[in-house]
Amino acid sequence: MIVLGLTGSVGMGKSATAKMFAEEGVPVFDADATVHKLYEREAVPLIGAAFPDAVAGGRVDRERLSRAVVGNKEAFAKLEAIIHPLVRKAREEFLAKAKASGAKVVLVDIPLLFEAGGEPGVDRIIVVSAPASVQKERVLARPGMTEEKFRAIVEKQMPDSEKQKRAHFVIDTSRGFDAAREQVRAILKKLSKDTP
Repeated sequence: MIVLGLTGSVGMGKSATAKMFAEEGVPVFDADATVHKLYEREAVPLIGAAFPDAVAGGRVDRERLSRAVVGNKEAFAKLEAIIHPLVRKAREEFLAKAKASGAKVVLVDIPLLFEAGGEPGVDRIIVVSAPASVQKERVLARPGMTEEKFRAIVEKQMPDSEKQKRAHFVIDTSRGFDAAREQVRAILKKLSKDTP
């Protein structure tokens, strides 16, 4: 079973690309969606113990949690120490289930794949990219986004050019969904030749 790691900086079209792989029949593990679920289940008591003000109504309030950790390296490291093992466990369960089902290729969608040192857990890396001007336009169109927030996010992420150098495949999403879908299909076609 080939494990594809999908990553890309904010606003590059990673979520849309992951959906295209799912539409082609590839099982997809979404790290962000997993974190959202954890914030409603297993992570609640752990985060509540570390950040009491971040839990309300039996779930993690993302806005309150953000206020508690943004700009505070120690608090952020504490949050990562809680969340990363839970996400890793969920990913391992996903991979075991996919392998048992006979999947030839699976995709793990991990926004901070390089930054979190996730390269050893995947066989091939796909970076989703677009020109910086397209990225900025997409992100600033999001509700509540500001230039300052955008800059802060980008500064925490590895530069796109570096991600592309470390990728096995790069999908350019700036030419629209149809072009991106063709790139997804081309990657899967190439991988089908590499899999027994």
